[in-house]
Amino acid sequence: MKLGMVGLPNVGKSTLFNALTNAGAVSANYPFCTIEPNIGIVSVPDERLVKLKEMYNPEKFTPAVLEFVDIAGLVKGASKGEGLGNKFLSDIREVDAIVHVVRCFEDTDIIHVEGEINPARDIEIIGLELIFSDIEMIERRIERCKKLVKGDKKYSEEAELLESLKIHLEEGKPARSYGFTEQEAEIIRTTPLLSAKPVIFAANLNEDDFRNNIETSKHFRTVCVIAETEKASVLPICAQLEAEISDMNGEDKAMFLSELGLNVSGLDRIIKEGYSLLGLASFMTAGPKEVRAWTIKKGTKAPQAAGKIHTDFEKGFIRAEVVSFTDLMENGSMAACKEKGLVRSEGKEYVMRDEDVVLFRFNV
Repeated sequence: MKLGMVGLPNVGKSTLFNALTNAGAVSANYPFCTIEPNIGIVSVPDERLVKLKEMYNPEKFTPAVLEFVDIAGLVKGASKGEGLGNKFLSDIREVDAIVHVVRCFEDTDIIHVEGEINPARDIEIIGLELIFSDIEMIERRIERCKKLVKGDKKYSEEAELLESLKIHLEEGKPARSYGFTEQEAEIIRTTPLLSAKPVIFAANLNEDDFRNNIETSKHFRTVCVIAETEKASVLPICAQLEAEISDMNGEDKAMFLSELGLNVSGLDRIIKEGYSLLGLASFMTAGPKEVRAWTIKKGTKAPQAAGKIHTDFEKGFIRAEVVSFTDLMENGSMAACKEKGLVRSEGKEYVMRDEDVVLFRFNV
């Protein structure tokens, strides 16, 4: 999973990126501090995997990973090249989902590129730049369809859909709120629309509001209303607190989070939201050689899941020997689970589940 972090300059985006990844990206109080995208790879926290590690004491331990891309601050006119905007937009095109950091805190010491704090305006600026870029792409595709329509009826249907989508975008609405049918979604899938990407609005609050006043913060409420309209998710966060948490050891971090009334850090919450938005799940393989998590799309069948490990596993798939993580923990070993009939033999039509611990049998 690759998440692109976007936002106007000086909204706390790079501060949050550093806190989440400990990647050491430059963070400063001036626009375009970030020019080349910074990339941070983080392990996906998974207590189940840790328990499997304790059970098997493997030679190798491999959690799932998440890639954060800190994309430079966008400004009004980015789709026309303002502020190196075209390059930044192309960086966004490469990610699976967008974490849009929105400034919801007042601080006279930190300048705002637009002069004042206004989350609705900030969201609109970036949203419109993505939409403008999409409109240009759709116009080019419409022209192509019109040239091909005489030879194939399917291009006529595609052109009609694109014309309708263009009207939707010209009303300032993102592609993700269009409401595609399954057939339409299949048609549009080959067009990498920026405004169709899933979005998490990370509402960056000051410490006091995050600790005590999230629900009464007018800026946060504004972001929530927009998120509902745009079919996006919203996550309250405090970049400064996350920066403090990132420097703590496990015990101090747990105590600090408890004081905040939280069970998990901002990183954990963003990962959970990202998995949900993208429809992802994890299955696990475990043994003395390696304990590992594998990320798949929900609905993936056993042979395709096996193919995540190696293409030969998918080609020569025979069966999947599956036990639930809960049953494995309760019984202490795979052998004990087999004795009790808790290890299932699943075939090619089996749809993988999030808590599956699997051994694939294959022949090539």
